[in-house]
Amino acid sequence: MNAPPLALYLHLPWCVQKCPYCDFNSYTAGADAPRERYVDAIVRDLALEAGRVPERDVTSVFIGGGTPSFFPPAAIARMLDAAAAHFRLAPDVEITMEANPGTIEFGDPAGYRAAGVNRLSIGAQSFSAGALKTLGRIHGVGDIHRAVSAARAAGFERLNLDLMHGLPGQDVDAALADLGAALALDPGHLSWYQLTLEPNTVFHARPPAGLPDDERAWAIQCAGHARLEGHGYRQYEVSAWSRPGDECRHNRNYWTFGDYLAIGAGAHGKLTLADGVRRYRKPANPLGYLDDVEGRDAPQPLEPPLPDEDRLFEFMLNALRLRDGFHESLLEERARLPAGRLAGKAAGAVDRGLIERSGAGLWRPTALGRRFLDDLQAAFLP
Repeated sequence: MNAPPLALYLHLPWCVQKCPYCDFNSYTAGADAPRERYVDAIVRDLALEAGRVPERDVTSVFIGGGTPSFFPPAAIARMLDAAAAHFRLAPDVEITMEANPGTIEFGDPAGYRAAGVNRLSIGAQSFSAGALKTLGRIHGVGDIHRAVSAARAAGFERLNLDLMHGLPGQDVDAALADLGAALALDPGHLSWYQLTLEPNTVFHARPPAGLPDDERAWAIQCAGHARLEGHGYRQYEVSAWSRPGDECRHNRNYWTFGDYLAIGAGAHGKLTLADGVRRYRKPANPLGYLDDVEGRDAPQPLEPPLPDEDRLFEFMLNALRLRDGFHESLLEERARLPAGRLAGKAAGAVDRGLIERSGAGLWRPTALGRRFLDDLQAAFLP
């Protein structure tokens, strides 16, 4: 049995303050966040998880949050040293860390680079001071420029900028101005995504005034795509744009139904084993996670193997995000399902013009399918 690529995800859950649009497993830190105890737990968790995957290379590590740069470089170094001690990291392993550009959130990029991080993802979100205030961000426009300059001075050759569109009061010109400011910083990768009102967020309960309607949001998206393509960026996933060779390896692993290990509060893991594809998750509350890890001598039990219909849906939920689609051999290899099962389930979506199949076995969402991705993904619900 050929195992899929294996990634490692570390979740650091605290932020200086919670943004009103954020639905991630994150918490306002306050003065009493037990950071040292949490790092101890991460190191212990890494040792426990290592027993699940003997003799497998880890191709990427992603430190997400929360705000990982809320932790000092020495803490990040200790976690990555433990990862290297307990796992066989690939020689060209990609190690990404998320960072916010605010002065009290950004930390020391040279220290993070020395700790082993080789790809930095900076949460810019907007280059409009008004928009940043509406979004509840605590950094300013100048902080973004300083963060990018400091990261480059520290030796980071691989940089991603997170940037939102569809913001309150935003029209096409304002969205393109934001995008132009990001492009002027020349990052190798841009995550350009629309603000959505997720359940259990402040914005969902109290939507901000002036959100673009569907027609304006679509106009923003089309104009932004043209601008990005004109600057040599290629869209390889719904919200991911990069220069050639600078795609995010870790996220591609998710979208192609690879395996990943879960470290930290609320982290989710997936493993392909002899008896099928199995998932597991860590307790979401940081204090519950600490108690759980500190009381264990073995990793958490895995959930039962995913049934065929669930595997098909989860595979398609991810793979349909890829602009170039996927070959049906990937479904057979990663989801352990015959291609015929996909063809039968996809028939309705083909008839509606949402997805197409080439004679070579390549499946790809159409332009209509990319626009109405939720409808396309729903066609594969169990």
